[in-house]
Amino acid sequence: MKIFYGLEGVESINKPILTIGTFDGVHLGHQKIVNTLIEKAKQEGGESVLLTFSPHPRMVLFPDSHHLKLIQTEEEKFRKLALTGIDNLIVFPFTFEFSRLSAMEFVRDILVNQLKVHSVIIGYDHQFGRNREGNIHYLKEVSSIYEFEAIEIPAEEIDEINVSSTKIRMAIEQGEIERANQFLGTPFELNGNVVSGSQIGRTIGFPTANLFIQDTTKILPSNGVYVVLVYLDGNCLHGIMNIGFRPTIDTSLRKQIEIHIFDFKSDIYGQQLRVELLTRLRDEIKFENKEFLVKQIQQDVSMAHDFFALN
Repeated sequence: MKIFYGLEGVESINKPILTIGTFDGVHLGHQKIVNTLIEKAKQEGGESVLLTFSPHPRMVLFPDSHHLKLIQTEEEKFRKLALTGIDNLIVFPFTFEFSRLSAMEFVRDILVNQLKVHSVIIGYDHQFGRNREGNIHYLKEVSSIYEFEAIEIPAEEIDEINVSSTKIRMAIEQGEIERANQFLGTPFELNGNVVSGSQIGRTIGFPTANLFIQDTTKILPSNGVYVVLVYLDGNCLHGIMNIGFRPTIDTSLRKQIEIHIFDFKSDIYGQQLRVELLTRLRDEIKFENKEFLVKQIQQDVSMAHDFFALN
């Protein structure tokens, strides 16, 4: 997949077959659109193109009140899009000035004059342009004038999947990770760097890697203990993850993400981890003392091993 930041170099794209959107999560509904796009490009002898925006439009339009929580960071989204087999990704800079373009100006100046689109494929409910005035009906009206094909992904094809980014965010925030993963088609993931922690875990026999996620718009699951896969230096490792405030051993009320990797003792401070969440074991609990905490962690590890044995 070739990535273009802005429109420089896009003239090299042959017969662009294009779709538009933020595609947060690249969930099953998004994948339906992308697969249609790729198939159409093959039929027409062209190249599939996804046009997305950075930063997210809401961050520009509502800078002080967007309260944005995204399923994926840009890096996570780009990696998942690459796996779909799409040919080109255009990351267009979203500015307030750009948001004031009318639907006509967007189609004429960007899609036609600069991208020279052959076909545009969007969902039945997609809107674009100032005041969200553009939609599939508008595209069909002007397609003959500008000599491109406008193709609608009909409601029944998208709705039969019965998935949306909003549903996935709700599932993640409620800790319903298996449900979120079903909608996504792949496990929900967290990516970050290992930073120094209080090192209490190693004193009770369960050393942990503390994960720091830089992107503050990344959605986090509800507090609790999860079964996870950890990717480090090309290796896939098994473990459990606790996210929360560690009430038994910590009074700082500072939310932390700690990962205990099974049968692993290497020093990995500063390294990047990709963590896939598979299922949720329990809520975060405040225990009477460390001894009760250790017994519960032993049970968590045992349950995680059982999960991996069955899956």
